[in-house]
Amino acid sequence: MNSLTKYCHYVLSLEKDQDPENKIYHDTEYGFTLKSDDELFGRLILEINQAGLSWTTILRKKENFRKAYKDFSIKKISKFSEKDFDRLMNDAGIIRNRLKINAAIHNANVITSLQKEFGSFQDWLHFHHPKSLEEWTKLFKKTFVFVGGEIVNEFLMSTGYLEGAHGPGCPIYKKALKSKPAWNSKKKK
Repeated sequence: MNSLTKYCHYVLSLEKDQDPENKIYHDTEYGFTLKSDDELFGRLILEINQAGLSWTTILRKKENFRKAYKDFSIKKISKFSEKDFDRLMNDAGIIRNRLKINAAIHNANVITSLQKEFGSFQDWLHFHHPKSLEEWTKLFKKTFVFVGGEIVNEFLMSTGYLEGAHGPGCPIYKKALKSKPAWNSKKKK
């Protein structure tokens, strides 16, 4: 693994107070283990919405997404109606893309089924861990909608299931390791 990833290099090269959204995200969230299914799902929603846009745009709208998608509650989103869909399509604070909104609702329903079968979305991820990016991408494409290789890669790297969020030369690397990312643990079968 390189001493610094491209993202680490970018954030570390920022001037003071320049691009605070990416600095905060890099230093406190990126590559860290998430503690709940709703947090994991929220990250998947953000990664899906980033497709074709800059990550900075998504970070600046993150709290709007959290509010619009009911604090990323899988249970609530899985029950979204046509009225909720219309509300989201008219919400200027988020990305108003029909396919991305439908993906969030559809994928919430899929995760609800996975929770019934595996106990949690986290348990489903742990059940399939470890995999290569190619294997993960095939699994995600088979399971969810609006998930290509880049979305799957960033989702899994940003949540600690794939290595590569931070390089060993990054001052955040050891802090991220303390969150016990799945990529750094031994799979027991």
